[in-house]
Amino acid sequence: MKLLIYTHAFAPMIGGVETYTRLMAEGLAKHADTAGKPKTEVTVVTQTPARSDYDAESPFCVVRQPGLLHLTKLIRKATVVQLAGPCLLPMLIALLLRKPTVIEQHGYQAVCPNGMLLYEPEKTVCPGHFMAWRYNKCLDCNQEFLSWRKSLTMLLLTFPRRWLCQQVAANVAVTAHVQRRINLPRSQFIYHGVPDPLSPQSAPKQIGVNPCPEHLCFGYVGRLVSEKGLLLLVEAARRLRDQGYKFRLKFVGDGPERPRLEAAVAASKLQFEVTFTGLLSGEQMEEALRDVAVVVMPSIWEETAGIAAIEQMFRGLLVIASDVGGLGEIVGEAGLKFPLGDVNALVNCMKQVLDKPDTVSTLGQKARTRALNCFGLERVMKEHWAIYDRLH
Repeated sequence: MKLLIYTHAFAPMIGGVETYTRLMAEGLAKHADTAGKPKTEVTVVTQTPARSDYDAESPFCVVRQPGLLHLTKLIRKATVVQLAGPCLLPMLIALLLRKPTVIEQHGYQAVCPNGMLLYEPEKTVCPGHFMAWRYNKCLDCNQEFLSWRKSLTMLLLTFPRRWLCQQVAANVAVTAHVQRRINLPRSQFIYHGVPDPLSPQSAPKQIGVNPCPEHLCFGYVGRLVSEKGLLLLVEAARRLRDQGYKFRLKFVGDGPERPRLEAAVAASKLQFEVTFTGLLSGEQMEEALRDVAVVVMPSIWEETAGIAAIEQMFRGLLVIASDVGGLGEIVGEAGLKFPLGDVNALVNCMKQVLDKPDTVSTLGQKARTRALNCFGLERVMKEHWAIYDRLH
């Protein structure tokens, strides 16, 4: 079997889709010969340029920035084509060549011109204007940041994108929420899977550990962007401080929202409680998370899944999250959830942890158990293999 995985964005770029696609490609390439699977050749095709020798040690082939003819040849040779999102050109080529195609629906591009179902400039959850034929709303939304012409182009491209998604062999949504929202034929959901960051020997010792219980540390891990609702978290921290609570808050990550967040922290005089680490990975990331007991994810949009939440649940950290979209589904009953944008409810969740520190360990254990049962990388491989076997 020759599996072609197409992703517009890929490493060394950093993001949820890039990370998950790399994990999928590595897992499929390394485990293709196990469990009686036929020998499989995995090729990742992307428009992202590489740094020098970046792909040298990959267990799969990487083809970067191919031209139209080269891309067509690659798809013609493939047994099965998998796309990280509904990318128009490879979808069309695969359809014309009659190649079995699987689309991993990481976002809402099949039902929303901007792919986020986030209505601008109010930054509210979109009720589904495109699917309800309220195309003027789509134009108004995207004109907040784009010209009228570009907004119209985005809208018009959504029609062929959705039509092509309706023609493919399988649509794989990353949560049941996304499956319902995109409402496409031949669809199923398969949760994201990530490697367990804790070894079986060290995991029981690390779960729920908080080396400074008198100053419990909350953390946010991920991109610092407006749709993550991080100003809400700063406001919640200010209210907790004003009520006399002692704690720390750490932002692990970077992004365009950082200057606004730092300004809000300064205006609230939270410099003692709040720190920004910047973008970290590997051992630096592990070190930064060592004293974090609770991860807060106050998103104000319908997160499709939340890989960051899954990763921290594997670490046995308690997750406090907006009860919205796929994020609320991922956390389930293994964490604390609050209504979208409700700062008072977020404050109450954080106070619950500060008032009852045992909650960290209790829900941390539940979070890790849920992660092991639902989000293991091996499970993801098996469920994708079942699709490939059916199409092969």
